[in-house]
Amino acid sequence: MFLVLLLLVLIAVVTAVGLAGHGASVLGSPRARGRAAGPPLHALAAFAGAAAVAMYAWGLLLVAGAEMSSDGGADSAPATPCRTPGYEERALHVVGRSVSFLPLGFVCETSDGEDYTSDDVPGYVNPAVAVLALSAAASAVAAGYATELRARAEARDGGR
Repeated sequence: MFLVLLLLVLIAVVTAVGLAGHGASVLGSPRARGRAAGPPLHALAAFAGAAAVAMYAWGLLLVAGAEMSSDGGADSAPATPCRTPGYEERALHVVGRSVSFLPLGFVCETSDGEDYTSDDVPGYVNPAVAVLALSAAASAVAAGYATELRARAEARDGGR
């Protein structure tokens, strides 16, 4: 599982760099320097998407670290990430662990059928990913709308 998580981190980083490069190229295009609203919104969508993917990669890296620290060894039961300070009694009943990809987290499963998420992924990661992803989607929709309005205005004015 650890190698799968690292592969996903690598894919996410490459995607984030690609989206950031796309946003920069859109802003650098001659069309973006004009009065059109579409290209800046398009670039904003790319940058927000890149930030969302980068934040998700950060969370994946933290989950991979938790997974790595929970594997094997003399002090591996219960899994190290499941030993939350102040909740030592709960950790005594851990019988399994899993990884949650949405929302990101390292999940500890207890003998009574309950589960809880460890503190390895900070509380800001999942909300930040959600807000950035929604911002990227809203900017992309707004960019499409602005482009459509401009195309309709050009068609109405005869392409002047």
